[in-house]
Order: sequence, then structure tokens, then C-alpha cells
Amino acid sequence: MNRNTLLVALLAFVLGAGIGIVGYISAVGGSGEASEPITAPTLNPFNGEALATENAALRAQVETLSTAAAAVVVSTPEVEAPVSTEEPAATEEPTPEAESSEPAAAGAATIFSIVPEESQVSFTLEEDLRGVRTTVIGTTDQVAGQIEVNFANPATSRIGVIRINVRTLETDSGFRDSAIRGEILLSSRAEYEFSDFTPKQVIGLPDSVAVGDTITFQVVGDLPLAGVTREVTFDVTLTVVSEDRIEGTGTTTVLRTDYGLESPSVPSVANVTDEVELEIAFVATAQ
Repeated sequence: MNRNTLLVALLAFVLGAGIGIVGYISAVGGSGEASEPITAPTLNPFNGEALATENAALRAQVETLSTAAAAVVVSTPEVEAPVSTEEPAATEEPTPEAESSEPAAAGAATIFSIVPEESQVSFTLEEDLRGVRTTVIGTTDQVAGQIEVNFANPATSRIGVIRINVRTLETDSGFRDSAIRGEILLSSRAEYEFSDFTPKQVIGLPDSVAVGDTITFQVVGDLPLAGVTREVTFDVTLTVVSEDRIEGTGTTTVLRTDYGLESPSVPSVANVTDEVELEIAFVATAQ
């Protein structure tokens, strides 16, 4: 076999291997279509009216028990007790304001639901693509979740589970998208299609918030990817646009190595950054 024949054979082998890799990744990557419309677990509203009703029922039970106890005392033979000349101390009755303060604060809480059509989740990293340093951005609007803002007592505000359909993430390359779904995030599989960020702690909420305010705080929670869960902290900026609309962004940086996310070995891609920036840009409306 002469030198030219050997070069042709090697080239054919490399091209064949390359085509095989492309075909395999395209096959395992699937279509990238969502299996179902995006939804997320809902927050149970803190209902001030229901609390007031429950308190009234408890007070009625206490009164009933007090009446029964008084009847038992009356039926018991009386024992003559020493006569005291001191006047009994007056007991303070709760004021109407004190009884109604907690329900009033609870009534100031509003639950906002993320609007997928106006929201976006994205990741950003860098890689060498055919020898050129390239910024890669993947996005999806398939995100859902709820945020409860308590205007009277912001410290009691809550954030529910934020669900993301990572299968629907798209970059500027269909081949890369297939690799992400089939080989990196494994989101072509049913069990890894969704990632549920579950908040555990909200840090740095202000003492007050009103329409027109922009506030910053942090949300600590668990983020699963490809079957591995790690604790991450999002830096959040939120603006109260109106009584029934809030907008904001949450950003964090994760490491691929923390999740064991390895890029498939292909000739055209190299030096993928370990750091990946995640961002959730959201619009949420009141329920």
C-alpha cells in the first residue's frame, strides 16, 4: 500500500468514525420536544379569612369547655373559704385590633405564577469550536413556579418549586442540542426531562416592599441535573411592577464537574469551561 492509499484509508476511517458519532448522538438526543405542558407544584395560600374562622371556632370550643367546667364546679359541694377583702384583679380582654392583626397581615400576601411565554431559562459557557473560542448560550421558555409576596411582612414571603424542562434547551446548533439531551444532561430520558429547583432558604428580604420597588435577595436551594442534586444559591433581583405583576432575574454559577457532566469527545469541540452560568429571567402574574 503506497503512501497516498494509506492517507485515503485513514481519512475514510476518520470520516466514517465522525459520521458514526454524529449519527449516534443524533439518535440518542431525541427530538427535543416536551412530553407535556410545563407546570409546577403550587403554593398553598396562607388564608387570613380561614385563619380568623378557625380562631373563632377555637374560641367557641374554649367557651363550651369553660361552661362545662363551671357546671361541674356548681355541682360540687361547696367548701366555705376564708373571706377576703381584696378586690379580684381585673383581667384584660384582647382588643379587636389584636385579634384581627394576623389575618390582616396574611391578607397582604399575593401569589404570583411564572408566565412561561414571557420568561426564559438560559445557560452560558465557552468552548473551542473548530479552533475558535465560542460563547455557547442555550435557552428555553419552559419554566414554571410560584412566588408569594407578603407586602405587609416581606420576611414571610415564599418561593415554590421552580420547574424547568431541560429537554427543550436550544443553542445555535442542532448537533450540540442532541449531544446535550442524549449525552450530557440525559434529558431525552423521561426521568431527567425536568429539573425542579427546590428553595430551602430566602436570605436578605427587606423590611417593606411596595409597588414600584426593586429588591435584591438570595435563594438557597437544591438543583438536580442528570440525576445529581447539588445546593446552589441564586442572586435574585425582583421588581414589583404592579399589584398583579412582578419581574426579575435569578443567576448562579454551577460547575459541570460537580454534576459529573462530561461533553462527548468529538474532533471539532475542545476546552469546554467547567463553569456554567445559569439565569432565570421571569415574569409572574397574580392569581
